[in-house]
Amino acid sequence: MRSLLRRIVGQTGDLEHGEADETCIYAVGDIHGHADLLHEICARIDADIRKFRPARPIQVFLGDYIDRGPDSRDVIAILEQRRRTRSTVCLLGNHEACLLEFLVNPDMLAQWRQFGGLQTLMSYGLTPSPNPDAAERRALALALVREMPPAHLAFLRSLPITYSYGRYFFVHAGVRPGIALKQQRKDDLLWIRDDFLISEDDFGKVVVHGHTPVHQAELLRNRINVDTGAYATGRLTCVKLEGARRTLLMTGNRAARHG
Repeated sequence: MRSLLRRIVGQTGDLEHGEADETCIYAVGDIHGHADLLHEICARIDADIRKFRPARPIQVFLGDYIDRGPDSRDVIAILEQRRRTRSTVCLLGNHEACLLEFLVNPDMLAQWRQFGGLQTLMSYGLTPSPNPDAAERRALALALVREMPPAHLAFLRSLPITYSYGRYFFVHAGVRPGIALKQQRKDDLLWIRDDFLISEDDFGKVVVHGHTPVHQAELLRNRINVDTGAYATGRLTCVKLEGARRTLLMTGNRAARHG
């Protein structure tokens, strides 16, 4: 399945900025079709910006906006609008890559449906059967293009894979240890788990990621994981980064400060 994604992810690029100065970055974990949680975390971010007035706030969403939950269409609409009105970076996740692949290879639905693709189709008003055959998969791909607002498709096609600022490197899944950040394979950036998660390597920058759900955000020396399984737990997590200072904002929880 991953090999099918290469021509799609290859269309997206990376974003990079130099050393952080008075910049404050808010990085948000996997949303997975829960517009209510996205509204809540955005409200917390906006309130934090109003209270502390950082000179240069940047919001980074780490991918996996769709699937599993009921509101994928609404989540994309919120993020597409937020990117228009605020300094916001939305990265590609493996779930968005699967949607894009489905549009050019409908047979992809045989795999995509196993981790939430049908919920995304239903959020756009489609009514897929539990296990669509080849003819239905083709019909669903055509129907999704018709039903998806052009702005949503343009948004999905525009998503970069990585974003780098100062001491931090933002990506959906992680990086391959032992390989320079600029030489990482796109499949690893979107899909990697164990080899990255168990590594104690210095990756050159602190890697901020989602993709692998954890009970509580992991604030480690070499990486930060803010995927707290929102679709299952109701906890959508954001880490606020001000140089070396890290603060967590969470839905349904008070902010917790970490040095």
